[in-house]
Amino acid sequence: MPSTYYLGTSPDEALGDSPRFWYALRRNSDGELFLLRSDQLRDKDSIELNLPGAPGENFEDFEPGVDYFEGIAADHEVAYDNLVYPQYRWDNRTILYYVDSEGRLTQRINQGYTYPIGTSS
Repeated sequence: MPSTYYLGTSPDEALGDSPRFWYALRRNSDGELFLLRSDQLRDKDSIELNLPGAPGENFEDFEPGVDYFEGIAADHEVAYDNLVYPQYRWDNRTILYYVDSEGRLTQRINQGYTYPIGTSS
């Protein structure tokens, strides 16, 4: 259980108005989905938002705390070619996404999940 005593800034104060967790979704050329979950209070690695390329294909409107779902057009084309994660959202809850036994994308909020052992498809 986390301590309720802090030396300096508490985690809530350190984040300001920005939610703690960032969830980002992308699909590769084979159609595989990848979900990134970043905890701003624990994760220290940097996350690449735009790949190298033409500046006009970069996504420039990233703002902490603001969700972005418009990175995929109605025809399933990516709006910005350099954008690594064309859809993302912020949340203060820890959300675990997984594919259930019937193939549905499912979420659990503030609960764990044990992934089955074996191959994925």
